[in-house]
Amino acid sequence: MVITKTPLRISFFGGGTDYPAWFRRHGGAVLSTTIDKYSYITARHLPPFFAHKNLVVWSKIEKTKHRDEIEHPSVKKTLEYLDMDGLGIHYDGDLPARTGLGSSSAFTVGLLHALYTLRGEEASKHKIAHDAIHIEQNLLQENVGSQDQVAAAFGGLNRIEFYPDDTIRVTPVAVDAGRLERLQQNLMLVFTGFERTASDVAGEQIQNTHAHTREEELRAMRGLVDKALAVLASTNADLDDFGRLLDESWQIKKTLSSKITNGDIDGIYERARTAGALGGKLLGAGGGGFMLLYARPENQARVKDALEGFLHVPFRFDTTGSQVIHQTA
Repeated sequence: MVITKTPLRISFFGGGTDYPAWFRRHGGAVLSTTIDKYSYITARHLPPFFAHKNLVVWSKIEKTKHRDEIEHPSVKKTLEYLDMDGLGIHYDGDLPARTGLGSSSAFTVGLLHALYTLRGEEASKHKIAHDAIHIEQNLLQENVGSQDQVAAAFGGLNRIEFYPDDTIRVTPVAVDAGRLERLQQNLMLVFTGFERTASDVAGEQIQNTHAHTREEELRAMRGLVDKALAVLASTNADLDDFGRLLDESWQIKKTLSSKITNGDIDGIYERARTAGALGGKLLGAGGGGFMLLYARPENQARVKDALEGFLHVPFRFDTTGSQVIHQTA
């Protein structure tokens, strides 16, 4: 039996430039961090005396005689990709799926990590990330980018660069410990209550990218990565500029697709800003889920009051990436 623990992520800047439709022509980069909210996958070989050959437990309980009958898309395609069968797979997560924190990719990364370990293979973080990207983009044909899989596999606060030849470079961001702690204290995670499927929301954005109608906006999104890194790197820079850059990023992001925001989401954001948040953004593809806000600690009580009825989720940065936390023969 193998159990993996894989972190969810917060994407700060550069989202949209990690789609192949963009970076294969222009290159791309994102700034993101993983957080202490996790996807857990348990995998084991099933004994031969059950009537079913596979057991998959997620929001459903599936008992099948062959992997082709499995309904969970990522489990089915991952087992096909690795040519594995006869398994028991259980999923549990700290936060709900389809909420903008990269849970789908964390699931696929954690599953790959568990299955490689189960069959005695040591797969590198790069391999697991690339395999997860292949499964989601090529086998499942989902409208997803390439940053979530990398973040989940590697963990930490990273600049992730994407090159036209599909090379991916992960560079950990060095930040003064005190400054990093202040950044964490200034960030709030609020659940808007609206769930969505990222692939559906991202479809229009990818079409716009193919049509070259959002090149100026995506170049601006890419440029914010360097601006944010400069704020983090300099102990003399005003850390609040990080929050202001988040607002700039959100204003740009809203123009990339008509499905990214709506009146309800805009209302939540404006109430938070009026109460003292300097900036923020809806996480993931958009359309709902979690909103990240930047507010000084002395203003956060007012922000919470302004967003009464919406769940505030405390979090810390994670540095570990996907890891095996239990393994038995």
